Amino acid sequence: MLPVCPSVVRLTRQDVGVEQDPRLREAVRAIILDDSGRVLLVRFEFPPDFVDSVVWAAPGGGIERGEDDVSALERELIEEVGLGQVPIGPPIWTRTHLVPMSTGHDGQRERFYLVRTGAFDPCPALSESQLLSEFVTGMRWWTIDELETADAVFAPRSLPALIKTLIAEGPPPHPIDVGV
Repeated sequence: MLPVCPSVVRLTRQDVGVEQDPRLREAVRAIILDDSGRVLLVRFEFPPDFVDSVVWAAPGGGIERGEDDVSALERELIEEVGLGQVPIGPPIWTRTHLVPMSTGHDGQRERFYLVRTGAFDPCPALSESQLLSEFVTGMRWWTIDELETADAVFAPRSLPALIKTLIAEGPPPHPIDVGV
C-alpha cells in the first residue's frame, strides 16, 4: 500500500523481439540505508504477463534529457519516496537487463548509488495515480533478516546478499555488476 502523506528477468534479444543490439534506457537507482542498517525498497507490480509480476527494487528510474546521474537520482528520490537534499554517495553496482518497456526500450542499464540517511517516513511527491502509472504500489524499510527470510522477488535477485555485504564491508572500490 502506498503511503499517505500530511522482475524483471534477463531475456535474450529474440525473447523481446530484438534482432539487433537492444535499445537500452539509462537509469539510476539508490540503495538507501538508514542509521539502523535498513534499506528502503519500492514494490513494483507489473502486468500479469511478466515473468515476475511483483518485484521489490531500489527507488530510481530513467535519466531524462539533460540530466546527469546525480540530478536524475535526486529527482527520482523526491518523486518516489520524498527524500530531498541528501548527499548522493558513490556508485556501487551496475545492472543491465532486457525486458520490453512501455517507453519503447528493449531494456535498461542501471547504475546504483549508495545513499545514507536517517530513518524517515516515505512521502512521495508523485500522486498515487502517477506512481501506479510507473507500476509502483508500495514501499517499505527492510532489515537484513527480513530480506534474507522474505518470500519475495528482488531486483537484483541477489539483493539480500548484496545488502548484507555492503553493510558489513562498505562500498566496493569500483562499481560491480550485480547481474539480474
